[in-house]
Amino acid sequence: MDIIISNSSGQPIYEQISSQIKAMIMRGELSEGDPLPSMRTLAAELRISVITTKRAYEELERDGYIESYTGRGSFVKGQNTELIREENLRQTEEHLKQACIKAKLCGVGLSELKEILELIYGGADNE
Repeated sequence: MDIIISNSSGQPIYEQISSQIKAMIMRGELSEGDPLPSMRTLAAELRISVITTKRAYEELERDGYIESYTGRGSFVKGQNTELIREENLRQTEEHLKQACIKAKLCGVGLSELKEILELIYGGADNE
């Protein structure tokens, strides 16, 4: 599993793991029933504590992305990806709304805000 951990990120490692696995599920890289690496295996691959991977898997299970079975492992849970996408879109809109409010307070115009967004997103050609 291709998970990248950043020690310089302000985000806890378990959140980095769970958010990347969620993204893989949303993009269709992981499908319903696909097995995840065991907590120990993933911890060894990432050179982190098993407790950290356990916390990430618990978060994924709590959020309905995976199912775990004692002695068998953890698997991607069947879900309504459109519903999940809609919730993520709603959260994105809320974050952008807050960014727009701050930009207005600082006197940042719409064209400048679009330039910033394009830089952050990865350029105007990325869609």
